[in-house]
Amino acid sequence: MNSYLSFIAANRRFLSFGITAAFLSSFGQTFFIALFGGAWRAEFDLSHGDFGTLYSLGTLCAGLTLIWLGRKIDHVDLTRYTLMVSAGLAAACLLTAVVPSAIFLGLVFYMLRLTGQGLMSHVSIIAMARYFDRARGKAVSLAALGHPLGEAIFPPMAVILLGLIGWRWTWGGFGIVLLVGVAPLMIWLLRGQAERETARQAGLTDAIRTGIKPARSRTLSEVVRDPVFYPQVFAMMAPAFISTGLFFHQVHLAEVKGWSLEWLASCFVGFAIAQALSSLIAGNLVDRVGGIRLLPFYLPALGLSALSLIVTDHALGALIYMVLVGTTAGAGFTLMGAVFAEMHGTGHLGAIRSLIQATMVMATAASPVCFGLLLDAGISFDALAAGCVAYVAVGVVILGLLQPALRARRDALTR
Repeated sequence: MNSYLSFIAANRRFLSFGITAAFLSSFGQTFFIALFGGAWRAEFDLSHGDFGTLYSLGTLCAGLTLIWLGRKIDHVDLTRYTLMVSAGLAAACLLTAVVPSAIFLGLVFYMLRLTGQGLMSHVSIIAMARYFDRARGKAVSLAALGHPLGEAIFPPMAVILLGLIGWRWTWGGFGIVLLVGVAPLMIWLLRGQAERETARQAGLTDAIRTGIKPARSRTLSEVVRDPVFYPQVFAMMAPAFISTGLFFHQVHLAEVKGWSLEWLASCFVGFAIAQALSSLIAGNLVDRVGGIRLLPFYLPALGLSALSLIVTDHALGALIYMVLVGTTAGAGFTLMGAVFAEMHGTGHLGAIRSLIQATMVMATAASPVCFGLLLDAGISFDALAAGCVAYVAVGVVILGLLQPALRARRDALTR
């Protein structure tokens, strides 16, 4: 704990930037957007299937765009990049407030998912992973606290505002606050960024001058030609695919389990607490033993969460399920920020991370449709959960078998 406190004290402004970026990604996350689903379906006369299809299409397009926009962070000043992302998110919220039809709702989903879940999360991870080396795990894990913070604050706020002023004014208010207040705040938190970048570059130059070979960075083309990359990403995609599919269909889950929706929603508190704690623990472990060694151990909690849906219908099962999903989510965010920097360096991390983030976004686009089609075909939720357990089991085996190859790629950077 003392190591975390001293680290925070020394880097409080820049760490606040990472936390704020992760916090603002909430506007594009499934848990937040789904809160307005009922209002939008009623406004535009959409079925559940129509709503899910629009959401998945918008998310898929956002993931594809992220591959291009995400890599720009390697070549654009971080302050300027953050300002553009913040302005884009504000514009997405303002457009949501005036959306006139279901077709434009699909465009809104695209913009929210791209700028919120995609680029704001991307900014948070890249900033922490690039400018912290020895304490990378701590930095990423602290920035990750923005996610449970958003999950704790935004849902009750949105529900209250939805009842008081309606969904249009709610989204309009969010957009105005982002434009007038948050964008300047992000720039202020990044004060001194030019000196930070100069220091990073100077560190590389000093290493060369003193005869120390600095760790090189792999390019995106090198990474995508590596056969190890694909099974690794397939395994690490499990949390995004499974948790989004389950969360998107949480109303049906509550119905088949006999849980009230209010009780299931309240269990998000357990999810947020578990996510925060697991992120901090994982961050400390990453700095001690490295992220690669931890990879086989963060997925089992997700498998146990799906297993809990099979073995019990008790109300406490909902809390157990949420806590276990949150455990994997928190550790996973930290590992996603650290492992690829550890394996491939930070010189082209934006391009590499944008491809990975795009893959995760597309997984979140596919799972609501896949889960929905299986449920429509008469597949029970227990059978669906069993499939999730199987996916996790395969992922754990893959990450275990890949350990020697992943460590070899890390070690090769400094040879």
